[in-house]
Amino acid sequence: MSNKTALVTGASDGIGLEFCNILASRGYNLILVARREAKLNEIAIELSQSQGIQCTVISADLSLPQAAQLLFQNTKDQGLQVDFLINNAGLLHNGPFCELSLAEQETMITVNVLALTALTHLFANDMAARKTGHILNIASLAAWTPIPSQNVYAATKAYVLAFTQALADEMNAAGNGVIISALCPGYTATKMMDNPDQGATLRIPSNMMMLAEDVANQGIAGCLSGKHTIVPGISNKISIAITHLVPKMVLAKMLGRFYRKNMN
Repeated sequence: MSNKTALVTGASDGIGLEFCNILASRGYNLILVARREAKLNEIAIELSQSQGIQCTVISADLSLPQAAQLLFQNTKDQGLQVDFLINNAGLLHNGPFCELSLAEQETMITVNVLALTALTHLFANDMAARKTGHILNIASLAAWTPIPSQNVYAATKAYVLAFTQALADEMNAAGNGVIISALCPGYTATKMMDNPDQGATLRIPSNMMMLAEDVANQGIAGCLSGKHTIVPGISNKISIAITHLVPKMVLAKMLGRFYRKNMN
């Protein structure tokens, strides 16, 4: 048992829930963060009983002003030390930029970029003072290329990737013992693939999608082993290799046709 504590945002389902299951099996105590407190309480009870760990539930809406700062202060007020931070919470909206609500897209930027940056800053400083810690930021395969009909989402994930890679180098140069990693999953079998709240639905064959458990496993293993960029799945690695060979506007046109054909 590790006797360490991990904080996972977006912990109520999908990849976030799988992160919690895996970390609990590794002996980590958990701080579960999401908006749905009742759902988090159910998860906390199940993991506490099945894995013999301690779970703390913190309901938080990371789209609200100062939400990251309040979350960080909440952990301090409860005397909780975070050894492993997983910035998994994220929003996705599909559809043409001018047809999507501006307010929804601003909220997506707030959660995917601002909240993630603030949480990383607060906990990275805390970890650096102790000379140890791990932070895993969830980017996406979308971070590597412009995607029409997901343009703002892809842009937020490009930010996460670039920010995380640069910070990883800073931390390594500082020698403060803090490992920063970016996880770049591709299509993953979660509710994000079919959620009416995020606009149009992208139809993807099941054989093109990874299981959330596999993505989470590779993310945690990669971060703990010191990898700064983690791309789960052979097909996703091949896709990223292609992005280095093909001009961005050519990729944008190809993906634009694919998304317009397969999104409804």
